[in-house]
Amino acid sequence: MNNIEKFKDIPLTYSLMAVSILLFLISTISDNIAKTIFVAGALAGSNVVVKGEIYRLVTSTFLHSGGIHIVMNMLSLYIVGKMVEKLFSKVAYLSIYFISAFSGAFLAIYMDLDTVAVGASGAIFGLFGALAGFAFVHKDRLGEQFRAFIKDFGLLLIINLGIGLAFPNINISAHVGGLIAGMIGGFIIAKNPKFVWAYLVVSLILLVLFYNYLATLYAKFIFI
Repeated sequence: MNNIEKFKDIPLTYSLMAVSILLFLISTISDNIAKTIFVAGALAGSNVVVKGEIYRLVTSTFLHSGGIHIVMNMLSLYIVGKMVEKLFSKVAYLSIYFISAFSGAFLAIYMDLDTVAVGASGAIFGLFGALAGFAFVHKDRLGEQFRAFIKDFGLLLIINLGIGLAFPNINISAHVGGLIAGMIGGFIIAKNPKFVWAYLVVSLILLVLFYNYLATLYAKFIFI
């Protein structure tokens, strides 16, 4: 299989990895550029909620704080992403990825209003969760494979949580939020692939409602 065929096999996973790697390489050109990209794109609670810089929910997902951070995240994304991409449609994959990223970001902000973080961990944990959701739906058909998956899933979860604890700019709350959102999405879509649109629309509505709640929460802290 040549490179083109490999890309066609899992285009979404490779594309998400490419964007992250490209931004990381650009950010390492000079200290000024690195600082500018980090400051402008990192997840910062006050900027997102008070200043309305919603774009940070997306940009922070593609930024990383160092070489080890991006290597570990891209390795995890490759391992889990290629499995999810083969089990779910492109719409489902991207829906789970970004809904998980946003859910993780909002939970991180809720837990710490002054949070500043970067990384694709929330989205990646969402993909892990999607696999778990899929496995639970099809556990009877999978049989022994289901039990083996749960063991591997638990091990990978522990490893990734450990990685999260090792980096100061990674928020464990984002991991948990992403995992839950992905698990719900994987379970619903595995039940019926047509439910992807219901998952996407309902999730976006809930995220908007939670965003408004966070804005109210911030207002209390600002004016009290």
